[in-house]
Amino acid sequence: MQFLKSVWTFLVGVKDALVLILLVMLFGTLWTTLSTISPVATVPEGAALHIELDGILVDQAQERPLLATLTGEQIVPETETARLVRAIDLAAKDSSIRMIALDLDGFLGGGLANLESVGAALTRFRATGKVVETWATVYGDDGYFLAAHADSIGLSPMGAVLLTGPGGSGLYFRDALDRLKVNVEVFRVGTYKSFVEPFTRNESSPEARAADQMLADDLWASWRGTVQRQRQELDINALLAGWPARIAGANRSQALLARDAGLVDVVQSDAAWHRKLRENLGEGDNPDLPGDFRRISGRDFMAARDHPVADGPAVAVIHVSGPIVDGEAAPGQAGGDTVSALIEDAIADADVKALVVRIDSGGGSAMAAEQIRQAIQDARARRMPVIASFGPVAASGGYWIGAGADAIFASPSTITGSIGVFGIIPTFERTLQDIGISSDGVSTTPFSGQPDIVGGLNDPTRALIQGSVADIYRQFLALVSASRKVPLAELEGIAEGRVWSGVRAKDLKLLDGFGDLDTAIAEAGRRAGIEGEPRVVLMRPPRPFLLKLLSQLEGSSAAPRQDALARAVTLSRMRAAAQVEAAIAVAAGPTIQAHCLTCLRHAVPRQRGDSSTRMLESLMARLLD
Repeated sequence: MQFLKSVWTFLVGVKDALVLILLVMLFGTLWTTLSTISPVATVPEGAALHIELDGILVDQAQERPLLATLTGEQIVPETETARLVRAIDLAAKDSSIRMIALDLDGFLGGGLANLESVGAALTRFRATGKVVETWATVYGDDGYFLAAHADSIGLSPMGAVLLTGPGGSGLYFRDALDRLKVNVEVFRVGTYKSFVEPFTRNESSPEARAADQMLADDLWASWRGTVQRQRQELDINALLAGWPARIAGANRSQALLARDAGLVDVVQSDAAWHRKLRENLGEGDNPDLPGDFRRISGRDFMAARDHPVADGPAVAVIHVSGPIVDGEAAPGQAGGDTVSALIEDAIADADVKALVVRIDSGGGSAMAAEQIRQAIQDARARRMPVIASFGPVAASGGYWIGAGADAIFASPSTITGSIGVFGIIPTFERTLQDIGISSDGVSTTPFSGQPDIVGGLNDPTRALIQGSVADIYRQFLALVSASRKVPLAELEGIAEGRVWSGVRAKDLKLLDGFGDLDTAIAEAGRRAGIEGEPRVVLMRPPRPFLLKLLSQLEGSSAAPRQDALARAVTLSRMRAAAQVEAAIAVAAGPTIQAHCLTCLRHAVPRQRGDSSTRMLESLMARLLD
């Protein structure tokens, strides 16, 4: 009998191995076929570069979840800023491209620093004598910022311009945690380290509110200044102050009111816009399709025109994007192991002469941030110039990493600083007691079994954790003081977890200068002695084969069309869900963290499908039971 079992087990193993081999052969054949039959994109003469900017603008796009790809679940599309800027710059030099048709109907937003980079690229495009036209049903703050850089702004007759400015409400969980009988032990250093306040308060502290108000005012001033330089006839503050009265007193649509106020140039439907483009540019590939015009998509244009040099001296670009976490992580998060390994790969590449670390992160694990910073120090120890480029957010753990570079460039609207540390441990002794579960045990020292999440922390453990938080904060101050050459006494006055705009951060010596990713690349090349425009190598973690294959099959996904208020409600729900998700991640993450909640309030939330929304709805349901 045992012999038969062994034979059966062997046969099952052979069967599984054969199935696996056949699957690998099948996918390999499919990949080869798709790669072979994919048509080579060509750029039509006199065409428009048709950019349908759906979803959100990011530094580094997340991998589409495999399950979502297989099931067809709708995921908010993400567009990488650097790739979009490069497409616009290439189109500016391309004689086949006459104009850009920028469709912002599905655009949900992006960090202001990234919007500024795209806006600057559109300005360079127009400087060549070419035209930019844009159209949407709804323009919010971010969409209108980009549209202001166009020659012509079109709006749907059913549409509206809804400008709100930075700000909004944050979520505070103290009473909810009390109802759930969860104790949250918080350890922090710094008056302004507001990330812990949602767990300990029902409203913002006066110090955090004042700092957040200053940041919001700075961001609004930057947004307003840029828009009014592009649309000089506008007085945004006066327009918004009188807008409710203007709507109430006029028997006209909001679209026509927006045109009369000078916010938009043309009120027309999507179909009418396309017909006009067809009249100006000629027919497209599908002349029988009404409104089809001579165009090429951004994806096809890059496939046809973006052919980077394969060898020679280069600047490597490495992204630190999203929450900073321990271990490995996919794009959209910054894993300590993943990012440090990419830096090591860049150091080992003989062609790489300099390194740019592009940071768009509000922080996370202090341990992972230090791991990445140490990898940067290894590069500098080999006399490799390292430049930090700050995106929309580079705060707390993000600033920790950037402080290790030779120089830091950021946008005036970058959210940065937040030099502070906190510790957080939730304990559940009251929750368990409420359902009749208690805990007991023995100990040999005051620290036996600590930190005890079922029995609670004792005073010696609290003192130990607070001391650890204070020690890491001192290390944070010391490394920033040494790298930025700011005396400790001066630094202490601008640290304590306070968040600053790029404008104020430069005055406080936390930055070296203003500039985008291209500025940082140029500076890295200059310091490395590379002549001319440096070759750029984008360092990415290996992409799983199956995801590569499915990306070939995957079509483009567009955000659903919404009216102005529906769009505003969608973004509000996404922000609320993102705050809940972030709070859970903090509570479940490393004990000691360098993280920034204020940054989250001023960023466009990223999510995978509707998981964040479902999480919020689930939590609300439990609280209302």
